[in-house]
Amino acid sequence: MAQRRRPGTSAEPIEFRSQALAEALERQDMAAVALALRNGNTVVPLIKPGPRDTPLDGGEVWTYRDPDSGEVALLLFSDAANKPANLPPAVGLQSPAWLRSFLKRYESTITTVFLDIAGPHPMQAPPTELLRALEA
Repeated sequence: MAQRRRPGTSAEPIEFRSQALAEALERQDMAAVALALRNGNTVVPLIKPGPRDTPLDGGEVWTYRDPDSGEVALLLFSDAANKPANLPPAVGLQSPAWLRSFLKRYESTITTVFLDIAGPHPMQAPPTELLRALEA
């Protein structure tokens, strides 16, 4: 499910999606993707979810390691609904600052970043290109 309500509140449900990123991916517009990543949250698959009441805090991010080459890919999603069912079931909502920090920390390990890998409008970029976009 792409939304979750905070317990004890009648506030808006938390949306595990980025409309700006979805629209940028639909247009296959790298400049718009960069802008969406720089200004909005991104959905990431988690091995271990963070605290239930704070989806922007914590969780252990899942990355894909190719069994043949050993290359590591980070998977980002515009919407939790676009995450393939064969990935870990938990998702997190991560900020632009988190994404910048994560890519910097693992820049020498991550070989590629897939955005909405299973569609509807997948894109792929090297982590260095996304870092440049996030720091612009």
